[in-house]
Amino acid sequence: MPVFDFSDVTYQKEPAVCTYTIFKTDENVASPENPIMVLDNEKCQWKHHSNGVFTNPSKKTTFEFDEENGKVSANILQIDARFVSLLKWLGENHINVRLSGANREDGYAVYKIREIAYGGGTKLSAEDGFLQFMIDRLLASNAPSEDVEEEDQEEMGDDMKITSLQSIKDFLTCAGKTLPDNIRLWARRNFAVARSHEVTPEERRHAQRALSIMLNIRWKKNYFQSIDPKEARRILDEELYGMEKVKQRIIETIIQINRTHTLPAYGLLLVGPAGTGKSQVAYAVARILKLPWATLDMSSINDPEQLTGSSRIYSNAKPGIIMEAFSNAGESNLVFIINELDKAASGKGNGNPADVLLTLLDNLGFTDNYIECMIPTSGVYPIATANDKDQISAPLMSRFAVIDIPDYTPEEKKIIFSQFALPKVLDRMGLRKEECIVSEEALEAVIQKFANTTGIRDLEQAAEHMAANALYQIEVDHVDSVTFDAEAVSNLFG
Repeated sequence: MPVFDFSDVTYQKEPAVCTYTIFKTDENVASPENPIMVLDNEKCQWKHHSNGVFTNPSKKTTFEFDEENGKVSANILQIDARFVSLLKWLGENHINVRLSGANREDGYAVYKIREIAYGGGTKLSAEDGFLQFMIDRLLASNAPSEDVEEEDQEEMGDDMKITSLQSIKDFLTCAGKTLPDNIRLWARRNFAVARSHEVTPEERRHAQRALSIMLNIRWKKNYFQSIDPKEARRILDEELYGMEKVKQRIIETIIQINRTHTLPAYGLLLVGPAGTGKSQVAYAVARILKLPWATLDMSSINDPEQLTGSSRIYSNAKPGIIMEAFSNAGESNLVFIINELDKAASGKGNGNPADVLLTLLDNLGFTDNYIECMIPTSGVYPIATANDKDQISAPLMSRFAVIDIPDYTPEEKKIIFSQFALPKVLDRMGLRKEECIVSEEALEAVIQKFANTTGIRDLEQAAEHMAANALYQIEVDHVDSVTFDAEAVSNLFG
């Protein structure tokens, strides 16, 4: 279709009626095939990059193109449900934008919106980069479950952080409907406090800080995409040697997720001697699930308030470790690695930290004293480690599927040292395997030297020591390679 000649056409102003239909999608990347919106291109084929503004903000129905012969409007035909409020905000604030789109049979498919300013400037909205931030956040969000065309939608995208009151207000306007209902209502109340002059400056500061924390977290639904069990097995074999029982349990979990598209009701509790790779299991699971992970070290927590945060009535109030974990991860779905669960009952403050964990593990929601809002935890997968399960309370134990991890046998330690620990160290030091040779007798001597220690940390340190010694001899004594025998091992480790 040729480009339309606007010089011979007179356009009549159309009434402000709603012309679009809403479609729902959870696609996280916009493209001509998965656009943000579709505009009418029946009269002409719009250019790939087109400037203009959204008009009729009360009905949000048209885009006014800046053409050589004046402004020309095109109806919006379809729009992603996540972007309806953002579109209204753009129209109400008369923000000049550039659309990137492609002409299709059903219309002009818009897949990118950028803010522009006459004279080359780029800042017109609340903060630098706010529009791009919003688009990224909305693409990362799930489609709102309720009707975004309701009249009360005022009640309701990345390195940038939402911190100023103006950006908080704009975010709630543009993305409020993508937030969980209770968090949206909580945010409205706290925003009222943050800009109120009837409360103390301290209360306003706490409300604004809490809003910034909550709105910078991507609150995702607990729907999980299917995971390839073969890829999961590959990652497990890459990260862990042996541990067939553990690997089997994790693959069972993956298959369960694929059937239900939700996380299991119980997390994993890995019990075994120090150094047997319990934490590695947790990191491998996070990698398989493609989730960020956060660590809680229970041995360093002796007061429940460290987990739950402190009340805003105190000037130095702050969120707890659990809330900070959500904030650092930037999303609500994550793997919580709870180290040394058997130390959780040794609280020295006003209460027992173990009791706080129960609310996190029940997947019914967690409340931080500083935030004062129930945090959804259905997307949290807990993996705990412990050395002595007899020290764990029955209520905590009942929240986990328990897996006992025995220490490695001497034969397993040989394989781990020769095929995993030593090659990894050599690679890190830039040594070729022929430059550091460990004979069979030397390998036996290493295993015998650390026969009374649990786990493989001592073996990994031994590999580090031997490789460093070989490198020293190559660089200082100018030898081509170093071969370790039993006597060399004895001399090296005393």
